[in-house]
Amino acid sequence: MTFPNHSQPDGSQPADPQADNPLLDIQFQIPFDRLKPEHAQPAIETLLDQSRAALEQLAQAETRDFAGFMDDLDRLTRELDTARTVVGHMDSVVATDEWRAAEQAILPGVTEFYTSLGLDAGLWQALKAYAETPAARELDPVRARFLKLTMDEFRRGGADLPEDDKAKLQELNAELAQVTNTFAKNVLDSIAAFELYVPAERLAGVPQRVQDATRADAEARGKEGHRLTLQAPTLQPILTYADDRELRRELWQANGMVGQQPERDNRPLIRRILALRREKAQLLGYRNFADLVLEDRMAGSGEAALNFERDLEAKTRPAWERENAELEAYYRSKAGADAPALAHWDLAYWAEKQRQEKYAFDSEELRPYFELNSVLAGLFEIVQRVFGITVREAQAPGWHPDVKYYDIFAEGGEHIASFYTDWFPRDTKRGGAWMNAFSTGGPQESGFVPHLGLMCGNMTPPGKDSPALLSLDEVETVFHEFGHLLHHALSRVEVRSLSGTNVAWDFVELPSQIMENWVWQREALDLFARHYQTGERLPDDLFAKMLAARNYRAASLAMRQYSFGLTDLSLHVEYDPASDLDPVAYARETMGRFHALPLPENYAMVAQFGHLFADPVGYGAGYYSYKWAEVLDADAFSRFEQGGIFNRETGREFVDRLLGQGGSKDPAELYRDFMGRDPDPDALLRRSGLL
Repeated sequence: MTFPNHSQPDGSQPADPQADNPLLDIQFQIPFDRLKPEHAQPAIETLLDQSRAALEQLAQAETRDFAGFMDDLDRLTRELDTARTVVGHMDSVVATDEWRAAEQAILPGVTEFYTSLGLDAGLWQALKAYAETPAARELDPVRARFLKLTMDEFRRGGADLPEDDKAKLQELNAELAQVTNTFAKNVLDSIAAFELYVPAERLAGVPQRVQDATRADAEARGKEGHRLTLQAPTLQPILTYADDRELRRELWQANGMVGQQPERDNRPLIRRILALRREKAQLLGYRNFADLVLEDRMAGSGEAALNFERDLEAKTRPAWERENAELEAYYRSKAGADAPALAHWDLAYWAEKQRQEKYAFDSEELRPYFELNSVLAGLFEIVQRVFGITVREAQAPGWHPDVKYYDIFAEGGEHIASFYTDWFPRDTKRGGAWMNAFSTGGPQESGFVPHLGLMCGNMTPPGKDSPALLSLDEVETVFHEFGHLLHHALSRVEVRSLSGTNVAWDFVELPSQIMENWVWQREALDLFARHYQTGERLPDDLFAKMLAARNYRAASLAMRQYSFGLTDLSLHVEYDPASDLDPVAYARETMGRFHALPLPENYAMVAQFGHLFADPVGYGAGYYSYKWAEVLDADAFSRFEQGGIFNRETGREFVDRLLGQGGSKDPAELYRDFMGRDPDPDALLRRSGLL
């Protein structure tokens, strides 16, 4: 960008205020050590100006071929995308008031630009004109797919709308961005605001590592006792192991209030988000928001996704009812006929007691064998054997002392990707686990440009005298997020917009979920499941118990996921935001069918359901994707089971035919390329022991 010429009185030039802005100087490694919140707004405004100028030039170009038109369109927002992702990332992992303000400041301009990009009349006319040329009709399949998907996206984005409807669409998108950002902020603030200090005797039954960590947390704040929070590494062990029933109740109810406290109340926002989404969909010619977002996904429509979930529910419900009856009977046999009725804060506790007795297995016994660094080393060894890649720790500036940085190399030594990791919870970090792409590389005229990504989580942190010892679920999460990262890192697609995880959202979870399967294989566990003190491998009897208990209450776990997916779809397909019906009550009634116990009147899980409401789209109308992809992964892993879990040829085919192809083909075609057939719809139910 050219800046105005403002000379000093002595004729010298003043320092460019943007010259030292790291967001305008991102090469490959991101300069997190120089990055400050005040850099965000001026950098984004500069990049928006550059993108608008490039857009105008592209729309007015007289000579168009793929290299000079579609390629330029593919790269149009590359620098802006990276800077925008970095700012949003910082707001997720260093959520200070300053970073929040920075995110809020850039949101309107960014939203307006991306909406206007899809509505630009000149670019849309240029696209349609190019599509009619002989050169466009002779494109290779990947570039032809990019052209088709781009035109489909423009149509879904409102490019054919009249001008007044385009203006309305921009208003809807801007408000959606603001309201969903507020939703996410309220959840983060609600979780961060809660703390409870308790004496040691109230933690009877809770694993010692949690007691040590919560005591150290209290000491770090100059307090006595143990500091309890709503972060998963603290909350879940309390609900599962604490003998103090009143403590379990207090934390369960406190967690249930997330997103519905004064000044952080998301309940009114839910109706508004649903109304904005419905209005947007209907403005674009769709019956509802689900039909809009699912048109280019494997399911195809909201009704198809609903039928998929309801079919699974019907097949699972008999086993779920048996599990509920068994747990009730077990509870009565231990607590006595006069004991109080089971409550929601009792279920995880008594289910764990039942599992320990039924299988002589306590999942906490596994933790000493799952030290985080050992898990990562084993994961990297597995992917080297299966996919032929090498992962090495390297050095790069990070946003926190816990952050680490790695390089990935192909078999011939080519540097194909790098990534950051940030595994432990903080009060200024959002919950959950996620992978994200900072920048997308791939084959270019100058050679292969590496990809750059990240993995974040909220795993069990190191104790005062022990390293980070993970639960089995946390190990699966590490493998899961690395599967997403591999999807990004191993892409060889030349078109940026079709690279890596730029695929249909009900397909994007396949590469991540299939990686979880290696956690359950003896050969794979032997590469990393070693006792952190003795180096002893996971004992055979403990592994046998782990396998035997794998499908314990599988129906209950499945029904929990169905409840999320069906609530999501029902809100976006069947619920009318213009009606008098409260969407929170509607969601509570829908979820109630999947809970073993009646839900309290103030139950409002949707008020903290960030997957659905913390983003203008996110997993809205798409939460079913997890189960959809589980069906695919349960089926696809059968090839590895048959040919050997480290079979290099199977791994090569998985990369060449599916993982490395990104969105360059229809996902159903990619699946058939690898498996030689369509997916078996009952594969997941068989793996879960539900058929």
